[in-house]
Amino acid sequence: MSYSLNEVEATAKRATRGAGYGWGMAEESGRATRWLCAQGLDGASELVRVLERGFAGSVADHMPSGGNTDWTGARDLCPLMTGAALSDWSDLLRAGPIRIERLARPMILIPFAAFAARCLNTVVTVRSGDFSAATDGAQLAIENECPAVAAQVLVTAGGSLTNPSALQSRATPDPAAWDMLNRFAHRTYAPATEESRLLGAGAGLSDND
Repeated sequence: MSYSLNEVEATAKRATRGAGYGWGMAEESGRATRWLCAQGLDGASELVRVLERGFAGSVADHMPSGGNTDWTGARDLCPLMTGAALSDWSDLLRAGPIRIERLARPMILIPFAAFAARCLNTVVTVRSGDFSAATDGAQLAIENECPAVAAQVLVTAGGSLTNPSALQSRATPDPAAWDMLNRFAHRTYAPATEESRLLGAGAGLSDND
């Protein structure tokens, strides 16, 4: 089944919030998931793999140290929080590459690299082993399979877009991943009260007939 990119973004945003992240990070996550889906990738599945790791439960352990070009953390880094840092500190790429140690689900970092590419008005390339992804912010060219966890990721300003993927207007996520996103999203819904049930049904306690 296919979904509009707007629906993907809204669901991813709510799911991220349901997983324990703040609303600001949830908004970034929604945009990142939408961007991946627009590139023909299953952003929903990638996001689910991140949310299932439970990084939001111990944020300090999974955030990169910033202010320099070598990023590491106490444990595997969360790609959402690392991506937000890359967006905030994209100017560091002007001086040289950023090295990121022990990054989970590096595919989620790529939309943030795209945002950095737009800010710097250049191509930004993400590499890990034989995996490579280059983006100018709008298009994406990928080589080889992205690892689930990368011992080291190198983000550099520069590169070339060879055979970029065709842009998509709708997403076709894995059904199981889409269902899991909605389960995370459901955590943000307030439990129904008797008053809300009555209001939702359009009924009141009085009868004016």
